Amino acid sequence: MKKQFIYILLSFLFIGNLSAQQTPAPKQSKKISIVGATAHLGNGTVIENSLIEFSNGKITFVGKATDKSPEGEVMNYNGKQVYPGFIAANTSLGLAEIDAVRATRDFDEVGGNLPHIRSIIAYNAESKVIETMRPNGVLMAQVTPRGGTISGTSTIVQFDAWNWEDAVIKLDDAIHINWPSSFTRGRWWLGEDPALKPNKNYAKSIDRIANYIKDAKNYLAGKRSPKNLPFEAMEQLINGNQKLFVHVSGEKPITDVIATCKKLNIKNLVLVHADGAEKVADLIKQNNIGVIIDRAHNLPNSEDEDYDLPFRRAKILVNKGILVGLGMEGGMERMSTRNLPFYAGTYAAYGLGKEEALKLITSNTAKILGVDDKVGTIEVGKDATLFVSEGDALDMRTNIVLNAFIQGRKISLETHQTKLWKRYANKYKNQ
Repeated sequence: MKKQFIYILLSFLFIGNLSAQQTPAPKQSKKISIVGATAHLGNGTVIENSLIEFSNGKITFVGKATDKSPEGEVMNYNGKQVYPGFIAANTSLGLAEIDAVRATRDFDEVGGNLPHIRSIIAYNAESKVIETMRPNGVLMAQVTPRGGTISGTSTIVQFDAWNWEDAVIKLDDAIHINWPSSFTRGRWWLGEDPALKPNKNYAKSIDRIANYIKDAKNYLAGKRSPKNLPFEAMEQLINGNQKLFVHVSGEKPITDVIATCKKLNIKNLVLVHADGAEKVADLIKQNNIGVIIDRAHNLPNSEDEDYDLPFRRAKILVNKGILVGLGMEGGMERMSTRNLPFYAGTYAAYGLGKEEALKLITSNTAKILGVDDKVGTIEVGKDATLFVSEGDALDMRTNIVLNAFIQGRKISLETHQTKLWKRYANKYKNQ
């Protein structure tokens, strides 16, 4: 019996090793030159027949292939496309693995006001879901907690790491608040009218949020005794060194968020979701507020809206001069994040254009998240986090990633999904 138990244990360990995520790539040891590809820099600039060089994880040259001779290991990609690594904003990647298994879900804590909860502590760098992002060029994300009124802090990570400490690009970049809705529906299971009606507790809910922030300010300005960890966690936000991401939708709630943050002297504000932002776009622009919109594949929120408004929202806001990024919160959000470039492609098809749509998941998102000094564009001095695609990376038919680099490290593009695809492709090929 004892031997049988040992054999079973060893078999589980063997199977676990077979299905483990790839070992993170070693640091870049020699200069690499990518030659001949069309380079989409992420800021609207496109360079045909380009030369991109990087060394020690940093980009050292970007220009035409005719400008200079390539150095180090030369990779010829004539006719291919080069892009900066895509950034997924507002995701819970790494915080849950299997939706149906409660033990693998760690994105929501018990309680209402939790500014001291740090999503990065629960981040699983070896998530099997995360490894499936990389073959589509999604190489970074903002890992965001969910739930409550104040959910906690997010962190920006890259997807080739041994643990959460190695993964961090920017630690605790923002605190996230879920703003109340100005409308509510009755609880049909209790016999209430399920129709949409004004939320009677809306004003009280706003007051609770405002009073909580005021209490935190008073605590931080006072003796700080007894010690209050949630209030301590809000110090960087109140000092203006941390951003506040408010998850809100609706014309009135968006207006109330802006007014409330002005009264509280909260300066670094970002709106998340922001359905209805097009109705108050001038107000958002005047206050220099960034917006993280949702994927386009949604229905309109009301019968009075154009059927294609969700597909055109990015163009409307960009045309108003608003800095817009693309977030992934919603149904099947972790698994669907691999489709990030294709959601951007939908916005491109509905008037935004390819290079502007590319900004939604590169330079714009990097600016909104406060990491544009490191990533988001292919520029000298920034991290060599980029990839080479067979064709247009915003089109699922041609987004075939041939090579990818994170901070200069050449990463593996193999996943459990690609292994299964190859396995069964060979099976039917031989029949």
